[in-house]
Amino acid sequence: MPTPAPSAAARTIVVVGHGMVGQRLLEALAEKGATDRARVVVLGEEPRPAYDRVHLTSYFTGTTADELSMVEDGFIEKYGIELHLGDSAQRVDRAARTVTARSGAVFAYDVLVLATGSYPFVPPVPGKDLPGCFVYRTIEDLLAIEEYARTATTGAVVGGGLLGLEAAGALQGLGLATHIVEFAPRLMPAQVDAGGGAALLRTIEGMGLSVHTGVGTQEITGEGAVDGMLLSDGSRLDTELVVFSAGVRPRDQLARDCGLTVGERGGIVVDEHCRTSDPAVYAIGECALASDGRVYGLVAPGYEMAVAVADTLARGEQPPEKSFTGADMSTKLKLLGVDVASFGDAHGAAEGSLDVVYTDARSGIYKKLVVSPDGTLLGGVLVGDAEMYGTLRPLTGHVPPIPAEQLVLPAGLGAPVALGPEALPDDAVICSCHNVTKGEVTPLSSLPEVKKCTRAGTGCGSCVKTLEKLLPKTGDGGLCDCFARTRQELYEIALALRVGSYRQLLDEHGRPQARGGDGCEICKPAVASILASLGNGHILDGEQAALQDTNDHFLANIQRNGSYSIVPRIPGGEITPDKLIVIGEVARDYGLYTKITGGQRIDLFGARVDQLPVIWARLVAAGFESGHAYGKSLRTVKSCVGQTWCRYGVQDSVRMAIDLELRYRGLRSPHKLKSAVSGCARECAEAQSKDFGVIATANGWNLYVGGNGGATPRHADLLAQDLTDDELVRLIDRFLMFYIRTADRLERTSVWLERIEGGLQHVKDVVVNDSLGICDELEALMAGHVAAYRDEWAETVEDPERLARFVSFVNAPGTPDPTVRFVPERGQIKPELPVLALEVAAR
Repeated sequence: MPTPAPSAAARTIVVVGHGMVGQRLLEALAEKGATDRARVVVLGEEPRPAYDRVHLTSYFTGTTADELSMVEDGFIEKYGIELHLGDSAQRVDRAARTVTARSGAVFAYDVLVLATGSYPFVPPVPGKDLPGCFVYRTIEDLLAIEEYARTATTGAVVGGGLLGLEAAGALQGLGLATHIVEFAPRLMPAQVDAGGGAALLRTIEGMGLSVHTGVGTQEITGEGAVDGMLLSDGSRLDTELVVFSAGVRPRDQLARDCGLTVGERGGIVVDEHCRTSDPAVYAIGECALASDGRVYGLVAPGYEMAVAVADTLARGEQPPEKSFTGADMSTKLKLLGVDVASFGDAHGAAEGSLDVVYTDARSGIYKKLVVSPDGTLLGGVLVGDAEMYGTLRPLTGHVPPIPAEQLVLPAGLGAPVALGPEALPDDAVICSCHNVTKGEVTPLSSLPEVKKCTRAGTGCGSCVKTLEKLLPKTGDGGLCDCFARTRQELYEIALALRVGSYRQLLDEHGRPQARGGDGCEICKPAVASILASLGNGHILDGEQAALQDTNDHFLANIQRNGSYSIVPRIPGGEITPDKLIVIGEVARDYGLYTKITGGQRIDLFGARVDQLPVIWARLVAAGFESGHAYGKSLRTVKSCVGQTWCRYGVQDSVRMAIDLELRYRGLRSPHKLKSAVSGCARECAEAQSKDFGVIATANGWNLYVGGNGGATPRHADLLAQDLTDDELVRLIDRFLMFYIRTADRLERTSVWLERIEGGLQHVKDVVVNDSLGICDELEALMAGHVAAYRDEWAETVEDPERLARFVSFVNAPGTPDPTVRFVPERGQIKPELPVLALEVAAR
């Protein structure tokens, strides 16, 4: 039920700004019951509600504006908040206690909270206003950059800090040859030291970006539009697009205009309770100059300010309990696929501090811990491997239980078992975004419960892995109630003992109470995947058929209306005119809705179960194979046109994509697999968002692994570079079989790479360096798959026994259900089933 409107006598709180910090204030007011007793009015400058700026770049990898939203559905209505979007505050009259909005509306206030944030700093250089110059701050900025980049080939980013590197990654992802210009002598100068900057520079240059440090931008050139940049060392960069990401400044003009005290270098001066020089006005977030003399540019301090103000307002006449006197400036990010973290006294400014450093230039890893003479951990910098960040940051201010040098050494170089979060004291802050300690987390039983009760894990997300390690393990770690073993252990059992059936595995290795039973919906498809990856024959034969889920059961994807879709394989996206004609004829003859997929294939929607075999018979006769869009297996290997057609291409990406797709087609795995091959560093095939991606270089191929462009986007990590064709295929063979062997059920490579002990370095040791001595076995397993591959649909249409299963209660052959009617979808025919039919078809 919505919160009742406050009475006419209730005071009015006006909030100027609806960004992340402004939204956190609204949530805190609601949590403390203040929205029940006050009218809350919010003026937002942007046309959309608060969204997650921390993950803004994920917009370019498929995350939608709705997915970035910070506002839960119904929140505004539930608490009776008056939200005015696209209507920024223009003037504050402190004497009359009113705010005038851009629309001309005037709002009286009893309490005013300024959450105006910051604005991008654009250096005052000639040409900065030319078409082709952008800032990188809002979704609208990203939309404008994306549109302009369609006609550009080269881009440059002014600024090599956090947002600058994200912007550079975005430009490269849009297919632009990209330059980074940083005035400081190293990248990310505020976060990392010289050693960390050097490691970061080597890694980023290895990705094909051009980095220029120690130089400033003197002028943006162009007649009517950007065509280049002049730098302070006298050099010139040819570029058609420039993104300014040279820092931010507090948005304090509204405060200046109404006479509030501001700092000499900007920022609205506030006390420990975030009150300005006017007791009726508060300021929070990046617009505020805190009582310790700092303007905080991170979201976590802004959240703390928001909670402090909400506490003050909710307590009314009672003295406030919460205050803000400073905040942790630690950060952990993955920039261009590189882990970068800094915490505490990262630069060793404390008198007498000592450095403990480990560096591996070959792997791009740099770790530095700053300690006091008595061994107290003061801070650190981590580049390339930030696995220990979740433990090290909370340990800051404490003496670690093991020597600092052992905390930076990788496994195999004398380091003991990694220090886990269980070694942290109860007062250690695990989530800096919401200031949540270990002692607040450990009584809880699950990550959803932690997020609900403490908000830990709902901010930047860097603490989630640590939270998971602190929480109790569910059950005994087994796959399900039928098996006490994990998926990895069951794979090893099936491989070593040559187990050929689910029934054998359950009866010989299941829990005693499950033996002789029918299993469950968790373990049946998981074991089916294991057996299929070990070459256990056609998935619709014998016992295998009963193990499959709905999609595998009919070798097609069931859609929301109960019909099925058909996706023929088109290796590398290459197709002949004759095959295009066949697909068109099939779609026309069966009234199927057609769409080009994101993986360069053609999807045919709306087929009944009984139509699947006859449609596939025609497609198989034309030379098509199953595209396995229904299976947890390889989907596509996307490609650009490569050197055959593109003037930038340096290798034949189409040929390589076809070779890889034909090699790994039908490979069953814990989750779906997607791949891509780009013919140059412009990355038109988006290889760095794939489970395994390949980018051509002048010297061969670079192999990236662990990417994901889905709900939780992750850039792939560089596994090896400048590979020959044979070396590339051999490493992919090993990587895929190692993943299949060790991943959990339904675990994407991106999640697996983050979870597996040792992360990327361990995978590299195993796959590239054969540290476990299993590479011959991994290659043999893949060779067995390649040799045994048979197209599932080609075999199905030739087998009457298999064809007999393609009937359903709703759509029996020859007697289509009379309740099914067909309606046009964008000019094509789309079947529409009644709700009852949907439920039956899904079963």
